[in-house]
Amino acid sequence: MDKDITVAVVMGGPSAEEQISLSTGHAMAEALRGKGYQVKEIRLVPHNFFEQVKESGADVVVIAVHGLYGEDGRLQSALEMMGIPYTGSGVLASSLSMNKLAAKRVFLGSGIPTPDYIFLHRRNRGKQDMIKAITDKFSLPVVVKPVSQGSSLGVTIEKDVSGLQKALDEAFRYDEEVLVEQYIAGQETSVCMIRRKDGTVKVWPVVLIHPHAEWYDFNAKYSVGGVEHLVPAPLPEEIIQKLKDISVNAYEVLGCSGVARTDCMIDKDGNCYVLEMNTVPGMTPTSLVPDAARADGTDFGELCEMILETAHL
Repeated sequence: MDKDITVAVVMGGPSAEEQISLSTGHAMAEALRGKGYQVKEIRLVPHNFFEQVKESGADVVVIAVHGLYGEDGRLQSALEMMGIPYTGSGVLASSLSMNKLAAKRVFLGSGIPTPDYIFLHRRNRGKQDMIKAITDKFSLPVVVKPVSQGSSLGVTIEKDVSGLQKALDEAFRYDEEVLVEQYIAGQETSVCMIRRKDGTVKVWPVVLIHPHAEWYDFNAKYSVGGVEHLVPAPLPEEIIQKLKDISVNAYEVLGCSGVARTDCMIDKDGNCYVLEMNTVPGMTPTSLVPDAARADGTDFGELCEMILETAHL
């Protein structure tokens, strides 16, 4: 890509993931400057976004906003109206991926294995009715999570009926809609990928996640020393191939582009499940995509430039 252009890296915003987004955005901006690009940093103010982009003189935008606005299709829509190329997935793919219910429906309709679930909306029933719906369908433990949220915010793995009320309250803090999923006991992995210029999907080595906690929660994800990433994952080749196949299939059926990451589980019988798709994955010092790319011989600066080159309208 021409290095005389102006690259705007958009970060921050009103999401609960603002601080992680700022870490991602600053890291990517610095890496692209190191590659010789003219970079402007934009700290997102949604109602003023059009003016912010105009003032930056951006020829292309790198979206580093996690969660609200950045991953749900809103920034993508605005940039398309302005005619400015941007990185990552398009409007529809971003919206589908961010909404875990919509993504699950696409996965199930496409034969992609994903944990069984029920959907709860705050307005539809009281908490006791919700708890009964959960216990009628599942044996505990279950995973309770907001429909549209990232970084494991609002997520609880609940093992006891007495804790379901608190788990629901925590999830509803972040969203009016909640998913309760079958808990998959086993190993958690991530599969990171990017669409090449020729349209094919490059998959980096699979990452096996060993959190230094009961599970891969917010603190494990973003605290130094909170998790160990084993990459390439020390798993049988048959399992590795299953993970890659279902992850690329998920990427394709959602219509993704640019860099993305699937979070997957492997149960004790070797069955693999897609949990969700991340279309603006973290690029912090403890993030998965940089680790996976590094294991394939791609350093952080090269990775950021590779992402920039996927910009599209």
